[in-house]
Amino acid sequence: MVSDTTSTAAATATGKAKAIQTRKLNLWYGSFQALFDVDIDVVQGKVTSLIGPSGCGKSTLLRSINRINERLGYVRTTGTIEVMGHNVLDPSVELTQLRRAAGMVFQRPNPLPLSIRDNLLFAYRLDRGGKGSRSDEDEVVEKALKEVLLWDQVKDRLLQKATELSLEEQQKLCIARLLPVKPSVLLMDEPCSALDPEATRAVEDLLWQLRGEYSILIVTHNMAQARRASDECIFMLMGKVVEHSATVEMFVTPKHQETADYLEGRFG
Repeated sequence: MVSDTTSTAAATATGKAKAIQTRKLNLWYGSFQALFDVDIDVVQGKVTSLIGPSGCGKSTLLRSINRINERLGYVRTTGTIEVMGHNVLDPSVELTQLRRAAGMVFQRPNPLPLSIRDNLLFAYRLDRGGKGSRSDEDEVVEKALKEVLLWDQVKDRLLQKATELSLEEQQKLCIARLLPVKPSVLLMDEPCSALDPEATRAVEDLLWQLRGEYSILIVTHNMAQARRASDECIFMLMGKVVEHSATVEMFVTPKHQETADYLEGRFG
């Protein structure tokens, strides 16, 4: 039986500025309900991990925040989702603007079949209605690559096709591609699942570098990664939030038996 944790789910975020806040969020795929009265508060400038067994609703929740789920015509949502204080479910919200504010990184890197430079400038140029000056674009490219710790590796081959980079470099590039349009939130759906251990460590180090300036919500099945690379954890089970606390607190002294059972590998 999943515990009722309405009062505890947001406990760690009380009194702190929220990057993401949901209240009574429910979501259906057709007649199947995937999320049940989900309340979360994601603190600005922190890395928050979404953990739980496969099918518990982690990715559904993540994709609800920038409304990617709505590409499926049979999805229905009730409740509220706020990103930086704005209700993103309001009918007046422009999806393009929302997805700039809440950028998405997927399990496998998905660079465009363009040069490294053009990948980085693609959304930037769309946002500005065309090309900027060469010097402005050079500055944008350098700043984004430095933020993801990729500049030194690729600065001399910016015209190389992005698809020729290593998987680690591609995933860093996909993160960098979001930054020129100044997102508030980075949503990451198992961004290290296709990477080897060394590349995974590099991306985890990058998350720690980006925290503070960006608020990061990451889905992961890797408990060691959640423990290493997040400030807070949200544990989900059967479409509900069971527990939300500081990462060290959850892993050392979980409040709920379901959380302890999952972290100890008894299911999932």
